[in-house]
Amino acid sequence: MLLFRSEEHLDRWSAERGIARGATMTVEQQWQLAQRWYSNRLDPEWARRTPEQAQEVFDSCGLTEPFWKLS
Repeated sequence: MLLFRSEEHLDRWSAERGIARGATMTVEQQWQLAQRWYSNRLDPEWARRTPEQAQEVFDSCGLTEPFWKLS
């Protein structure tokens, strides 16, 4: 994961290296995802999410780009 100051910074970084720009998320989305993804990880009843449940988490964080689509 790489952090960038702005969309312009990301575009410049990608162009300088000849790398296609990939999926992005804001710091707020990263925090939301971490909170939702790991909130119950230490519960004794924890179970791995189904693809449908994982998709709900991504969608709830506003991660709707094709990269985040599991189906």
